[in-house]
Amino acid sequence: MSSLDNIFTWLVTPYSGASTHAIAPWLSWHGRLMVLAWGIALPMGVLIARFFKVTPKQDWPDELDNKFWWHAHRSLQYSGVVLMSLGVWLAWQEGKGESLAAQVHAVLGWGLVVLGWMQVAGGLLRGSKGGPLTNQGLPVATASEMRGDHYDMTLYRKRFELLHKSIGYSTLLVSVISINGGLALADAPRWMWAGIWMWWAAWTTAFIYLHRQGYCVDTYQAIWGPSPQHPGNHKDIL
Repeated sequence: MSSLDNIFTWLVTPYSGASTHAIAPWLSWHGRLMVLAWGIALPMGVLIARFFKVTPKQDWPDELDNKFWWHAHRSLQYSGVVLMSLGVWLAWQEGKGESLAAQVHAVLGWGLVVLGWMQVAGGLLRGSKGGPLTNQGLPVATASEMRGDHYDMTLYRKRFELLHKSIGYSTLLVSVISINGGLALADAPRWMWAGIWMWWAAWTTAFIYLHRQGYCVDTYQAIWGPSPQHPGNHKDIL
């Protein structure tokens, strides 16, 4: 047997070393949906929101309020939460959770469901926007018309940002534990472990690289620029 054959055999062998791997269809679809949600869609949404509020070819700060990140982030997070909910529904309908490991996995999974939907609800409660432009892009007439939780960086807005970001990053960490637990419970083939860990390594590398290259522009300044005429630039921004 060649070395390539040995590598292939090792990759398709379950993590435990068992000679066969067979799981129920509902379990395989549960795993696929949860990996798509927490392994791919939601982390990508976080990465885009963190580093692509200003895109590479955008002439910032002359060009402001690029909504690419907003539409991409919202689409990925909504899609991820829906996929997660479908995956949990499958497990809820069929899963028994008899072993301690299965029970821990279930607790983590339900925790992710709660936190995921909290993020959706929290996003709808982010407060008013305000700012020097109306929704139609026309200058407003008076300063009072520019008032908004985000533009003024009110205490409500600052608390929202702190909570939204804290829950977002925390749930990603919990999802890593949960996905690994699910792979172990299913005795997944080694190629699945290798694939998800390579993806996480690539995501982490991209996060560190983009941060060091200065791509992390604050939401406030991405929308209104760094000018001191804007009230939020005189306050601590998270």
